[in-house]
Parts: sequence; C-alpha cells; structure tokens
Amino acid sequence: MSFTEEESSVLQRTTEPKLESFLFTCELSSKVPFYTFQGDEEEDLEHFLELRTICLGEGAKEESNVVEVIAINHLGKKISVPIANLHIKCLPMVSLGEFELKAPVTLRLKAGTGPVSVSGLHLIVPQNEDSDQDEEEGEDEEEEDVEEEELPAIKPAKKKKNQ
Repeated sequence: MSFTEEESSVLQRTTEPKLESFLFTCELSSKVPFYTFQGDEEEDLEHFLELRTICLGEGAKEESNVVEVIAINHLGKKISVPIANLHIKCLPMVSLGEFELKAPVTLRLKAGTGPVSVSGLHLIVPQNEDSDQDEEEGEDEEEEDVEEEELPAIKPAKKKKNQ
C-alpha cells in the first residue's frame, strides 16, 4: 500500500499532539485535608483536571470518607459537590470515568481522616486550537452554502382559473 504526498501530509497533521496529558495524583488526609489544582498561568493554555479514581489508602479507618470538589460553575460562581463517600468495608474505591473539570479545582476531604488517594490526568489544551477548528468549521459552512446554491429554486404552484 502506498501513500500519495497529499495523503501523508493529512496523516502528519492529524498525528500532531493537540492535547498534552500528564498523570495526576494527590493524597488527602486529616493532616492535608485539601489540594488545589491550578495549572500554569500562561495565556495560551487551558488546564483541565480529569479525575479517574478515588480510593482509600493503607491504614484507613472504619469510617466514611467524603471527598468533595470545589470548582467554578458556568456562571462563574464557586460550588462544592461531593463526588465520593468511601468506606473501607463496603466501598474502598470509586471509578469516576473521565470526570473533567477546568482549573482551578480544589479537592477536599470533607469527612473522615483518610488517607484518600485521588488520581487522574492533568490535561493541557492550547487555546489556539479553537481558532483552527473555527477555520475548519468555516470551510465546512462554505461547502454547505455551495451545496444549497446548487438546489433548484422552488416555483410557486399555478392556480387554475374557475370557468
């Protein structure tokens, strides 16, 4: 199988890294009851925290350990939401899937003494990606406009005269 030059340039563009991801972990306990994820203050980067698992650490007591997230909602206000209630006997670990939050995010051990380990990914997205996507969307819209222009115009129905 051989690629033409055009096909290989398309493959190169799609394999360029657009998103960087790094492992993230923190441990919450009675000694360190909260952790704030900030990200860098660079203007052209957005930082996200993608939470994957929350689990009790070695030496956890038989008690409820409640972990909450404090983040900014769509209105720009801080809100706190409990995301896990762990107990050594019945629920020592929770899988959150891909629970993604934009920085800044604070993780807090609201109840219990832990230790509770929180893990996931630190995602870094260049903001200029949006402008590239906007250009592509603009091209798609132009193609749609061309397709619409090619359709024949709808003619009004002719009325029959009463005799």
